[in-house]
Amino acid sequence: MSSEKDEKLLPQPASHRGPQSHPVSLIASSIAFYWVASLSVVFLNKTILSGSEYKFPYPLFVTLFQLLVALVLLVVCGQLGKRNRLFSTIPPFEFDLDLVRSILPLSVVYVLMLTLNNLCLQLVEVTFYQVARSLSIFFNILFTYTMLRQKTSGPAMVACSVVVLGFFVGSYGESNFSWPGLLAGVGSSIFVALYGIYVKKTLNVVENNQWRLLHYNTAISIMLLTPIVFISGEMKEIMQEVYFLNDLGFWCLMTITGVAGFLINTAMFLQIKYTTALTNTISGTAKSCVQTLMAMVFYQNPITAMNGFGIFLSLFGSGFYSWVRYKEMQRK
Repeated sequence: MSSEKDEKLLPQPASHRGPQSHPVSLIASSIAFYWVASLSVVFLNKTILSGSEYKFPYPLFVTLFQLLVALVLLVVCGQLGKRNRLFSTIPPFEFDLDLVRSILPLSVVYVLMLTLNNLCLQLVEVTFYQVARSLSIFFNILFTYTMLRQKTSGPAMVACSVVVLGFFVGSYGESNFSWPGLLAGVGSSIFVALYGIYVKKTLNVVENNQWRLLHYNTAISIMLLTPIVFISGEMKEIMQEVYFLNDLGFWCLMTITGVAGFLINTAMFLQIKYTTALTNTISGTAKSCVQTLMAMVFYQNPITAMNGFGIFLSLFGSGFYSWVRYKEMQRK
């Protein structure tokens, strides 16, 4: 978390320690895994929601289907873990109501994060998606202060200001601007920042076992999202208007997207566990910049000079912020 020189140094449990308690190779591997999984999810979701012959503009249903695929994979891996050493770290599925009550706040944040993320991806170009979701660092600083009473240094605040400036410049310069997409991106940034904090806090409930937490979080999220899909009218609209529901290719693409969603969920848990929630935010922002360049190549998304400058500011601010936090960690 954001802990600076004027912060009170209190002993923390293992789940709250910074990345210095883990080998550099493990930290690097968890970040690399997150990058590969996250980039796959973004481009696969964009293909499903608005970029393929199976145009399927139903972000709530897509999110629910991905969660269902993830739960099936977790249950299967948990059973395989009883007999196969390769899956031995994944425990069998469990569902204790006392634990459910403790994990419920995390699941609410998780559902909102996924839903707003997919909605943003549906409504904006992949190039603008990075700008729309670039405020994660700002909200992480805000929440670590308001929720954890941890202050942020002056240089880190300056770096964050550059990121915020990049957000406004990039938004103003976007040629295919969308207010709903922008608001969904800002909302997603809020819940990405909250998610990192809540994962760290909630891991203690399941004895610091991220797989047990993943079991509960996925199952609870499905329970929360299912009625929302029906109330929103998406299910009725899908049954009435989607003509390719019997197409095997569509469901194969949906399943592949669900598997990728499972991998990004796992990658986020591992990155947060072996680094910090703040590192998760920084890594996500840097990954988004690479993602923007890839979108320019694959989708030929138009980028104006001002939009490109906003993306540059977001990247520069994130890099400067990372350097400041690294120096502060060294001094500690």
